[in-house]
Amino acid sequence: MYKIIYMKADYEPWWQFEGWEESIVEEKVFENKEEAKNFLDATLKTFKKKYMYHGQKKERFWAFWSDDEIQFCEACDDDIQTYHGIIWEEMH
Repeated sequence: MYKIIYMKADYEPWWQFEGWEESIVEEKVFENKEEAKNFLDATLKTFKKKYMYHGQKKERFWAFWSDDEIQFCEACDDDIQTYHGIIWEEMH
């Protein structure tokens, strides 16, 4: 099985800090690898059009962000960026 996860957090998806699962917005599970890859490719294409910046790590983590999703964090006395993360998982 293959899983594609969309998460939204103030850090890139490859960090997977403790409790990162609470940032999951949506999960899609596929039995077929080709269907999963097609969905992943379409999702990445959509996010690349929507967000100005993107990064990738380990060929299974993608992060997208834009300048208009920066908010001031009173507790940390600094600006924080919102990231839209896509994660590819293969479950055996």
